[in-house]
Amino acid sequence: MEFKAIAQQTAEEILAYSQDISGWKVVKSSKKITVSKKTSKLFRGNLYRIEGIIPVSTAKLSNFLYQPENRIKWDKLLKAYNVLHKIDSDTFICHTITNSFAMGSISPRDFIDVIYFKHYEGNFDIICARSVDFPGYPPTSHYVRGYNYPSGYVCSPLKENPAYSNLVVFVQIDMRGKWLTSLIEKVMPSNLVNFFLNAKDGIKAYETLSVRRRHSGHPLVHKKKSNSAIK
Repeated sequence: MEFKAIAQQTAEEILAYSQDISGWKVVKSSKKITVSKKTSKLFRGNLYRIEGIIPVSTAKLSNFLYQPENRIKWDKLLKAYNVLHKIDSDTFICHTITNSFAMGSISPRDFIDVIYFKHYEGNFDIICARSVDFPGYPPTSHYVRGYNYPSGYVCSPLKENPAYSNLVVFVQIDMRGKWLTSLIEKVMPSNLVNFFLNAKDGIKAYETLSVRRRHSGHPLVHKKKSNSAIK
Protein backbone atom coordinates (compact mmCIF):
# COMPACT_ATOMS: atom_id res chain seq x y z
CA MET A 1 0.00 0.00 0.00
CA GLU A 2 1.38 3.45 -0.91
CA PHE A 3 2.15 5.95 1.84
CA LYS A 4 -0.76 8.29 1.06
CA ALA A 5 -3.25 5.43 1.26
CA ILE A 6 -1.71 4.29 4.57
CA ALA A 7 -2.03 7.83 5.89
CA GLN A 8 -5.67 8.16 4.86
CA GLN A 9 -6.52 4.79 6.38
CA THR A 10 -4.79 5.80 9.61
CA ALA A 11 -6.90 8.97 9.84
CA GLU A 12 -10.07 6.90 9.58
CA GLU A 13 -8.80 4.60 12.33
CA ILE A 14 -8.13 7.58 14.61
CA LEU A 15 -11.62 8.87 13.83
CA ALA A 16 -13.05 5.50 14.87
CA TYR A 17 -11.05 5.58 18.13
CA SER A 18 -12.47 9.02 18.90
CA GLN A 19 -16.02 7.75 18.44
CA ASP A 20 -15.48 4.63 20.55
CA ILE A 21 -16.74 5.31 24.10
CA SER A 22 -16.67 1.76 25.46
CA GLY A 23 -14.00 -0.10 27.39
CA TRP A 24 -11.80 2.82 28.41
CA LYS A 25 -10.23 2.69 31.88
CA VAL A 26 -9.02 5.93 33.47
CA VAL A 27 -5.44 5.38 34.70
CA LYS A 28 -4.46 8.95 35.58
CA SER A 29 -6.11 12.33 36.04
CA SER A 30 -3.89 15.33 36.70
CA LYS A 31 -3.96 19.08 35.99
CA LYS A 32 -7.27 18.76 34.12
CA ILE A 33 -5.82 16.09 31.84
CA THR A 34 -7.28 12.59 31.73
CA VAL A 35 -5.39 9.49 30.58
CA SER A 36 -7.38 6.36 29.74
CA LYS A 37 -6.40 3.06 28.20
CA LYS A 38 -7.74 -0.12 26.67
CA THR A 39 -6.05 -3.19 25.28
CA SER A 40 -4.86 -2.66 21.72
CA LYS A 41 -6.29 -4.88 19.02
CA LEU A 42 -3.11 -4.52 16.96
CA PHE A 43 -0.29 -5.60 19.28
CA ARG A 44 0.40 -6.85 22.79
CA GLY A 45 0.12 -3.48 24.45
CA ASN A 46 -2.30 -0.64 25.12
CA LEU A 47 -4.07 2.08 23.21
CA TYR A 48 -3.94 5.26 25.31
CA ARG A 49 -6.31 8.22 25.15
CA ILE A 50 -5.25 11.58 26.59
CA GLU A 51 -7.77 14.43 26.75
CA GLY A 52 -7.75 18.04 27.88
CA ILE A 53 -8.48 21.63 26.89
CA ILE A 54 -6.07 23.95 25.05
CA PRO A 55 -6.87 27.71 25.23
CA VAL A 56 -6.50 28.47 21.51
CA SER A 57 -8.72 27.97 18.47
CA THR A 58 -8.78 24.63 16.67
CA ALA A 59 -7.28 26.16 13.51
CA LYS A 60 -4.28 27.52 15.41
CA LEU A 61 -3.82 24.33 17.43
CA SER A 62 -3.98 22.06 14.38
CA ASN A 63 -1.54 24.21 12.45
CA PHE A 64 0.88 24.21 15.38
CA LEU A 65 0.74 20.45 15.94
CA TYR A 66 1.11 19.61 12.25
CA GLN A 67 4.14 21.78 11.51
CA PRO A 68 7.25 19.55 11.77
CA GLU A 69 9.54 22.44 12.74
CA ASN A 70 7.52 22.96 15.93
CA ARG A 71 7.68 19.43 17.30
CA ILE A 72 11.29 19.34 18.44
CA LYS A 73 10.83 22.71 20.17
CA TRP A 74 8.08 21.56 22.56
CA ASP A 75 8.22 17.76 22.80
CA LYS A 76 10.75 17.06 25.56
CA LEU A 77 10.47 13.33 24.92
CA LEU A 78 12.25 13.75 21.59
CA LYS A 79 15.95 14.01 20.83
CA ALA A 80 15.52 14.52 17.07
CA TYR A 81 12.72 15.03 14.53
CA ASN A 82 13.55 15.14 10.83
CA VAL A 83 11.41 15.19 7.71
CA LEU A 84 12.70 12.60 5.24
CA HIS A 85 10.22 13.03 2.41
CA LYS A 86 7.31 15.35 1.68
CA ILE A 87 4.54 13.57 -0.20
CA ASP A 88 2.22 16.58 -0.53
CA SER A 89 1.07 19.58 1.53
CA ASP A 90 -0.76 17.32 3.96
CA THR A 91 1.51 14.27 4.18
CA PHE A 92 5.17 13.60 4.95
CA ILE A 93 7.53 10.91 6.21
CA CYS A 94 9.55 11.66 9.34
CA HIS A 95 12.30 10.10 11.43
CA THR A 96 12.18 10.63 15.20
CA ILE A 97 14.58 9.68 17.97
CA THR A 98 13.39 9.67 21.57
CA ASN A 99 15.32 10.46 24.70
CA SER A 100 15.74 7.70 27.25
CA PHE A 101 13.13 7.70 29.99
CA ALA A 102 12.13 5.96 33.22
CA MET A 103 15.38 7.29 34.73
CA GLY A 104 17.37 5.75 31.90
CA SER A 105 15.82 2.29 32.29
CA ILE A 106 14.40 2.51 28.76
CA SER A 107 16.95 3.47 26.13
CA PRO A 108 16.25 5.83 23.19
CA ARG A 109 14.15 4.48 20.31
CA ASP A 110 13.83 5.65 16.74
CA PHE A 111 10.74 5.62 14.52
CA ILE A 112 9.92 6.12 10.85
CA ASP A 113 6.35 7.44 10.51
CA VAL A 114 4.00 8.79 7.90
CA ILE A 115 2.31 11.97 9.21
CA TYR A 116 -0.99 13.18 7.77
CA PHE A 117 -3.37 16.11 8.29
CA LYS A 118 -7.08 15.96 7.47
CA HIS A 119 -9.89 18.46 8.06
CA TYR A 120 -13.36 17.03 8.60
CA GLU A 121 -16.84 18.49 8.33
CA GLY A 122 -17.92 19.73 11.72
CA ASN A 123 -14.79 21.85 12.04
CA PHE A 124 -12.44 19.30 13.54
CA ASP A 125 -9.02 18.11 12.45
CA ILE A 126 -7.02 14.92 12.72
CA ILE A 127 -3.24 14.79 12.60
CA CYS A 128 -2.19 11.15 12.60
CA ALA A 129 0.93 9.00 12.49
CA ARG A 130 1.77 5.41 11.70
CA SER A 131 5.11 3.66 11.37
CA VAL A 132 6.20 2.55 7.91
CA ASP A 133 9.22 1.03 6.20
CA PHE A 134 10.96 3.73 4.18
CA PRO A 135 13.69 2.96 1.61
CA GLY A 136 17.14 3.94 2.76
CA TYR A 137 16.29 4.06 6.46
CA PRO A 138 16.43 0.51 7.85
CA PRO A 139 16.95 -0.10 11.59
CA THR A 140 20.51 0.45 12.78
CA SER A 141 22.57 -0.72 15.74
CA HIS A 142 22.45 2.78 17.25
CA TYR A 143 18.81 2.62 18.35
CA VAL A 144 16.05 0.08 18.90
CA ARG A 145 13.50 0.65 16.12
CA GLY A 146 10.10 1.21 17.75
CA TYR A 147 6.74 1.06 16.02
CA ASN A 148 3.78 3.43 16.21
CA TYR A 149 0.46 1.78 15.48
CA PRO A 150 -2.29 4.27 14.49
CA SER A 151 -1.79 7.28 16.75
CA GLY A 152 -2.60 10.96 16.53
CA TYR A 153 -4.44 14.10 17.58
CA VAL A 154 -8.12 15.01 17.27
CA CYS A 155 -8.62 18.78 17.57
CA SER A 156 -12.11 20.24 17.89
CA PRO A 157 -13.73 23.46 19.17
CA LEU A 158 -14.85 23.41 22.79
CA LYS A 159 -18.66 23.56 22.77
CA GLU A 160 -18.82 25.97 25.70
CA ASN A 161 -16.16 28.25 24.20
CA PRO A 162 -15.27 27.81 20.49
CA ALA A 163 -12.18 30.00 20.98
CA TYR A 164 -10.74 27.07 22.96
CA SER A 165 -10.06 23.55 21.73
CA ASN A 166 -10.68 20.08 23.02
CA LEU A 167 -7.59 17.99 22.27
CA VAL A 168 -7.71 14.20 22.33
CA VAL A 169 -4.46 12.32 21.74
CA PHE A 170 -4.26 8.63 20.92
CA VAL A 171 -0.97 6.83 21.53
CA GLN A 172 -0.34 3.23 20.51
CA ILE A 173 3.36 2.58 20.71
CA ASP A 174 5.32 -0.66 20.62
CA MET A 175 8.68 0.07 22.24
CA ARG A 176 10.15 -3.29 21.15
CA GLY A 177 13.55 -4.40 22.33
CA LYS A 178 14.08 -5.70 25.85
CA TRP A 179 11.80 -4.00 28.31
CA LEU A 180 9.43 -4.95 31.11
CA THR A 181 5.72 -4.52 30.42
CA SER A 182 5.16 -3.62 34.07
CA LEU A 183 7.69 -0.78 33.81
CA ILE A 184 6.04 0.67 30.71
CA GLU A 185 2.62 0.42 32.37
CA LYS A 186 3.96 2.28 35.39
CA VAL A 187 5.64 5.22 33.66
CA MET A 188 3.46 5.71 30.57
CA PRO A 189 0.49 7.59 32.17
CA SER A 190 2.75 10.22 33.77
CA ASN A 191 4.78 10.54 30.55
CA LEU A 192 1.59 11.13 28.58
CA VAL A 193 0.40 13.85 30.99
CA ASN A 194 3.78 15.55 30.62
CA PHE A 195 3.55 15.18 26.83
CA PHE A 196 0.17 16.95 26.87
CA LEU A 197 1.47 19.71 29.16
CA ASN A 198 4.49 20.20 26.89
CA ALA A 199 2.18 20.63 23.90
CA LYS A 200 0.06 23.11 25.85
CA ASP A 201 3.11 25.12 26.88
CA GLY A 202 4.44 24.92 23.33
CA ILE A 203 1.36 26.42 21.69
CA LYS A 204 1.24 29.13 24.38
CA ALA A 205 4.85 30.11 23.66
CA TYR A 206 4.20 29.98 19.91
CA GLU A 207 1.19 32.30 20.21
CA THR A 208 3.10 34.70 22.45
CA LEU A 209 5.91 34.89 19.90
CA SER A 210 3.37 35.42 17.13
CA VAL A 211 1.85 38.39 18.96
CA ARG A 212 5.27 39.92 19.59
CA ARG A 213 6.25 39.58 15.94
CA ARG A 214 2.98 41.15 14.78
CA HIS A 215 3.56 44.10 17.09
CA SER A 216 7.10 44.47 15.82
CA GLY A 217 5.95 44.35 12.22
CA HIS A 218 7.26 40.87 11.47
CA PRO A 219 4.25 38.52 11.52
CA LEU A 220 4.64 34.77 11.60
CA VAL A 221 3.63 33.09 8.36
CA HIS A 222 1.06 30.37 8.98
CA LYS A 223 0.81 27.43 6.63
CA LYS A 224 -2.39 27.54 4.63
CA LYS A 225 -4.02 24.16 4.43
CA SER A 226 -4.70 23.13 0.86
CA ASN A 227 -8.20 22.32 -0.33
CA SER A 228 -7.03 18.75 -0.89
CA ALA A 229 -7.10 18.29 2.87
CA ILE A 230 -10.80 19.14 3.11
CA LYS A 231 -12.82 16.07 2.27
